[in-house]
Amino acid sequence: MTDIRTILRQATEALGDRLEAELLLAHALGVNRAWFFAHADDPAQASGMDRFEALVRRRALGEPIAYITGTRDFWSLTLEVTPATLIPRPETELLVELALERLPPGGRVVDLGTGSGAIALAIARERPDAVVVAVDASAEALAVARRNAQRLDLERVTFAHGDWLAPLVGESFDLIVSNPPYIEADDRHLHEGDLRFEPMTALASGADGLVDIRRIAATSLSQLVPGGWLLMEHGWNQGDAARGVLEHAGFMKTFTAQDLEQRDRVSGGCRAT
Repeated sequence: MTDIRTILRQATEALGDRLEAELLLAHALGVNRAWFFAHADDPAQASGMDRFEALVRRRALGEPIAYITGTRDFWSLTLEVTPATLIPRPETELLVELALERLPPGGRVVDLGTGSGAIALAIARERPDAVVVAVDASAEALAVARRNAQRLDLERVTFAHGDWLAPLVGESFDLIVSNPPYIEADDRHLHEGDLRFEPMTALASGADGLVDIRRIAATSLSQLVPGGWLLMEHGWNQGDAARGVLEHAGFMKTFTAQDLEQRDRVSGGCRAT
């Protein structure tokens, strides 16, 4: 009978990625990756291998690992993800870092377009004193975010269904954060890799990729307290444009922060005091 080590080697050759092979096998067997070190010589059981082979076939066709396993790690959290939600990415952790730096003690923060709840739940985990609200136009995505909040014991996060700030008219916040759609509608990358499987409404935003960034900037200033901040993630080549949008909407102290690969990633501005 074929052992675990051989199964992993064969899957690595098929996928071209050892980590992906390990993640899929761990998911099929219901174990963590550390288990392989102690059990590499164990015989592979037929039932588990049937499940594993089906997962490898799905990945070979391009389906994202996160959708196959139903989970994705972000910040210090393991989140449920589904095809109704964007897959959280490491570069978005910069948005969380910048938000935590600007959120005052006991502050109110809203995450617009929360998807799986990644940003809102990461902030709530780090700042139990904060009032955290998460909004999404997709009822399916909100259901995923609510399940994540419940499983992570972060049920104090409030969820609202609607388009950007529309369901929160009249409320004021110390901080508004968002990872909105920002890819140009005709960008060829939308038809490549993992993006092919993710919800288009969470990815593309008009001809220049800035339609939703403009909408958020235009409506956010009136719902920030004096000195409150708006922070938005955007594409690597949109820093100048994003700052221009913020300045046109009346924001002060605009800036752009770069991610670990030294690419423009998050821009923000504050309401005048």
